[in-house]
Amino acid sequence: MSTLQTVVHWFRLDLRLHDNLALRNAINEAENRKHYLKPIYVIEPDIKNKIGANRLRFLLQSLQDLDVNLRKINSRLFIVKGRAVDLLPELFEKWNVKFLTLQVDIDAELVKQDEIIEKFCEEKDIFVVKRMQHTVYDFNSVIKKNNGGIPLTYQKFLSLVADTQVKDTIEIAKQISDDCKSTDFELEEYKVPSLEEVGINESELLECKYPGGETEGLKRLNIYMNKKQWVCNFEKPNSSPNSIEPSTTVLSPYISHGCLSAKLFYHKLKQVENGMKHTLPPVSLMGQLMWREFYYVAGAGTKNFDKMVGNTVCTQIPWGKNEVHLKAWAEGKTGYPFVDAIMRQLKQEGWIHHLARHMVACFLTRGDLWISWEEGAKVFEDYLLDYDWSLNAGNWMWLSASAFFYKYYRVYSPVAFGKKTDKEGLYIRKYVPELKKYPSEFIYEPWKAPKSVQRTAGCVVGEDYPNRIVDHDKVHKVNIQKMNAAYKVNKEKKALKRKR
Repeated sequence: MSTLQTVVHWFRLDLRLHDNLALRNAINEAENRKHYLKPIYVIEPDIKNKIGANRLRFLLQSLQDLDVNLRKINSRLFIVKGRAVDLLPELFEKWNVKFLTLQVDIDAELVKQDEIIEKFCEEKDIFVVKRMQHTVYDFNSVIKKNNGGIPLTYQKFLSLVADTQVKDTIEIAKQISDDCKSTDFELEEYKVPSLEEVGINESELLECKYPGGETEGLKRLNIYMNKKQWVCNFEKPNSSPNSIEPSTTVLSPYISHGCLSAKLFYHKLKQVENGMKHTLPPVSLMGQLMWREFYYVAGAGTKNFDKMVGNTVCTQIPWGKNEVHLKAWAEGKTGYPFVDAIMRQLKQEGWIHHLARHMVACFLTRGDLWISWEEGAKVFEDYLLDYDWSLNAGNWMWLSASAFFYKYYRVYSPVAFGKKTDKEGLYIRKYVPELKKYPSEFIYEPWKAPKSVQRTAGCVVGEDYPNRIVDHDKVHKVNIQKMNAAYKVNKEKKALKRKR
């Protein structure tokens, strides 16, 4: 081993062996130069305050699976604990690191962090290789193709990528040489921690419906890709937001953590669609994947993309503040059973259907509560297994009619929308069990049930289940007027700017 030098691959949102060019670059460099190879993952000290318990469980399961898969090729995962900007410079000195590989990220906080670490690497003559491997397309190339600006519509984005060839994915299966194992290879201190070790009481969590990891992600992908007719017929608006079992693939948590490559999903979909009649974007499965790409491009090319102020694509709306209403919404205690069922499922399981997200996002913002989309985005960041910086911000702007979507007068009804796919309210009965004995005619509007019916059902509104925090029929009309006024003000400001 030559002077005990080290090659590091820093895993972030690429928790997999397949389609991981940055990892392969690290392996090749270590083998060619007979250096140690150390694939690392950094766990921040306050991680349990940054990530909700369900997502933290998913992450640790994914890291455990990654370690198992790395050991199959004669390597392992080194978990290092601390703030990356403080810890990595120290470790790189200690390990005599000469080569670092990692993936490109666009989350504003991570971009700042990377700049600090890359500056250190430059000073210490550490060669850095960054690969774009969390998306199908290189978002910088798409922006360049659009003359340096982001595409403001989904259709424009599709036209920009229409003739782009997507490279095949790679597999990493070759055994790594024993020469690449460092002397601290077997040390316990680098193992994946348990939930208890990061401060989470596992007994307080409910059943794990979606286990984390590359192995599970690939298995789930194969199950769905084998249902060729289902894939070809898939239309997002026709799937059910309130089915007891998911009516979509639930591949999103695996893609958002990088357990499953978006590029591999793209190629598998192309194989299934090839020669078969199939639905088209935006409603097809491919269309769903392209929405993710669209928001990544928008997030990469827009400063302050996750905020309203200073965000050039976002309409400035004078949202109100109401901590009581925000808390009631986040905890599923608004008095609207459909909204409450969705928020409780989200809190318990970490996942809700895309259209269910539409419902509760519209309700919090322009529909009913007139609270900023930024507040809703923070709650989703905490609860969602498939939290993704750019998608979270983009979707919240869309649903609040702040960007990308401007038909603010089209408001979801917290009563009628759920009834379309679940007249009996089975979904509500599962997630709002205090209402499970209500007759179907009142399950969406329990406040309309006579007191005698409420008592017989064992749930009196105002005592056992909250009163409605707002009257949707009245408040959504008021909010439409507020949106109309905000749009007029923004239009006038833009006209003034143009005159200047």
